[in-house]
Formats: sequence, C-alpha cells, structure tokens
Amino acid sequence: MLSGLLELAGLPAALLLGAMVAAILVGTNGGTVRVPRILYYAAQAVIGCMIARAITPAIVGTFLKDWPLFISVMLGVVVASSLLGWGLGRLGILPGTTAVWGLSPGAASVMMVMAEEYGADPRLVAFMQYLRVVFVAIAASVIARFVVHAHGTVATQIIWFPPLHWLSFGETVAIGLIGGIVGRLSRIPGGVVLVPMFAGASLHGTNLVTIELPPWLLAMSYAFLGWNIGLGFTRDILGHAVRVLPQVTLAIIALMLICGGLALVLVETVGVDPLTAYLATSPGGMDSVAIIAASTKVDVPFVLALQIVRFMVVLLIGPFISRFVASQLGHQVPAPEKEGDSATALARVKEDEAELD
Repeated sequence: MLSGLLELAGLPAALLLGAMVAAILVGTNGGTVRVPRILYYAAQAVIGCMIARAITPAIVGTFLKDWPLFISVMLGVVVASSLLGWGLGRLGILPGTTAVWGLSPGAASVMMVMAEEYGADPRLVAFMQYLRVVFVAIAASVIARFVVHAHGTVATQIIWFPPLHWLSFGETVAIGLIGGIVGRLSRIPGGVVLVPMFAGASLHGTNLVTIELPPWLLAMSYAFLGWNIGLGFTRDILGHAVRVLPQVTLAIIALMLICGGLALVLVETVGVDPLTAYLATSPGGMDSVAIIAASTKVDVPFVLALQIVRFMVVLLIGPFISRFVASQLGHQVPAPEKEGDSATALARVKEDEAELD
C-alpha cells in the first residue's frame, strides 16, 4: 500500500522505498519475520540483469567519444564522495566505513550489498543511499520545471503483466540463475549482482540475447530487497539514523553542489543541456537516475554512459577506498564473510551496537 502511494506520487524507486519503510515499521516494533536468503539472492540477480539491460552499444559509443572528460568528471564525484564520507567517519558521526559506502555514487541496491560484504552497516548505508535518492529526485524535478523549462515528467501507466517474449524471458532467467549461483559460489563480494550484470551486459550489448524483465518481476525484487533492509532496523539503529540526519543531509547537499559544479563544466565543454548534465553527474544512484532520465526530455545515452562508467569504477575501487578510510580512522575492515559464519556476523553486530552507544 505504501509503495503504491509513493508510486502515485511519482517518487523514483518508490516500490523499494515503500517496502523498506514498511519493514522498518515492523522491525522496530518487535517483528521477527525475515526474508528467506534464496529470495534475497534472487532479487539481487534480477537487479544485476536490470543494470545489464541499460548497457547498450549507444552508451559505449557515447563514452568513447568524450572519454577523457567523462573520466575526469567521474573521478571528481568519486573523490568528493569519499572525502565527505571520510569526514563523517572522522567526526564520529557514523561508525567505521558506513559513511563512505552511504555516499558512494553507484546503484543504491548494489552499494548496500557491497557495504555489507565489507563490514559496513547496511541499514545505515540504506538510510543514506535512499535519502540521497529522494534529494536528487526532488532537485531533478525542480531543475526540469523551473530552470530548463521542461514541461515536467510524463506519467506513464505501468502495465504490470505485459505479454512476454518467452525465449527472451527464459534467457534472462538463465542469466540471473546461473550468474547468481556462480557469483555466490565464487565468493566475489556482491557477486550475486555483479556476475549476472557483466554476463548480461556482454550478451545483451552484442545482441546475442534480449533481456526481458516484466514489471511484476522487478516489483517483487524491489520488495524483497526493501524488506530485507528494513527488517534489519532496530529502535537503536533508527534512533541513531534520526540523530545523524542533519549531518548526513548537509553531506548530501554538499555532494550535490559539487556535482552541480561538474555539471556546469559539461554544459560549457560538451554543450549538453543542463538537465542532462545534472543527471549525468548526479549522485542519486544509477538505478534511480536511469528511471528519472527515462521519464524526462534528456540525452539518455549520455546520462547512462557517465553513470555506468562511474558505477564500474566505484565497484572496482570502492573496497580499496573503504580499507584506506578504515585504516585512517583506526578501524579494521573484515574480509567478506563466508556463508554460515555466524560468529563473525554476531561479532560485527555487537561492534556496531557498541559504536552507536
């Protein structure tokens, strides 16, 4: 119901946010229900396929055309987010490297998975990531309406159960299933998302397969991810999130202003329109920005090219940044946990709670 209301309000990632908020209400009021791990992993694999679908030859061509500029702008955003995250950790506002992952400009759902693998608190990371999604969505609407005079976004009616191309759907399921299993067995951090993403992008980008993801499947995946995150919240964690809200909000606004400055560079050097430049540099998370770009009058390949390249870079260097920041703050980042390592998981939870106290 909450997801439906947010969807009607036109909020990006509404289905995931609604499920997460509802689960937070349950989790902080004594609820003990949990999402089965197999459904959580399946949802991650679907997200990987969703991102793979966005990587097209047009995006590759756009990147190759202006790659030096793209790399420079992308590195500017990554450095800014890392420094702001380090600052929040240095001031003791958030525990460990949680602030670094919370401000990391990648796909929000993937950043949460990576954060959990590398010892950050995924609940606070989710809080920061989706708070930023809301800020960026609001800013994009304001820019579209009042700055570039785009006539708002056009509400598109979602057809939840469209006719399926069964061969394409079967290929997509196979990519997600096999890729998810390989990613899990390989112990690659975030591999359940990353392996289907890279495999799907390679096959989809070369037109060997067509990734078919019906809205009902995406909605279920968003719900499982949202429930898994929200049910992990406790009253103490939620109380801490509320206490650090002013500082986190200032950090998000600072990051958005820096990205806005980089967007002006793109406007002046490449000649793209302001809204396209803003979305291309936006720190809102690649998945949510893709949704906003698809519903506005912008150069979608340009936006996704920069977002995807930055996402790839964050995936590659995020763990190194996390470890470097941890060493500077005097923390130790644990190695990615193995399945069933309950002692390590319990120890980490106790450490998190001690830091929050």
